[in-house]
Amino acid sequence: MVTGATGLTGVTDVTDADFEVEVLGAELPVLVEFTADWCPPCRQMGPVLKALAAEEGKRLKVVQLDVDSNPATTNAYKVLSMPTFMVFRGGEPVKAMVGARAKRKLLEELADVF
Repeated sequence: MVTGATGLTGVTDVTDADFEVEVLGAELPVLVEFTADWCPPCRQMGPVLKALAAEEGKRLKVVQLDVDSNPATTNAYKVLSMPTFMVFRGGEPVKAMVGARAKRKLLEELADVF
């Protein structure tokens, strides 16, 4: 298991520098949470993402990108609200969702990307 700076097991931290390799070049679909330390709903999503990574890790890669530290990627995908979730498959964004949500709801919204 990979533990990023956030301490969430199974959830990798990505940056502008490694976004292309970790997300765009990934074999699995990738769920990216665009997040910020100052965002309470983002912190709320921590346990949800950890559980999702643990349950769906064979079908879905889960990563977080800090918007304050990584403006190039944030601006490239026109992310304005946190948390924003984007699913990338084959190097392309295929789905975007804004706002915190329960794991059950997130799984329902991700059902078509597996």
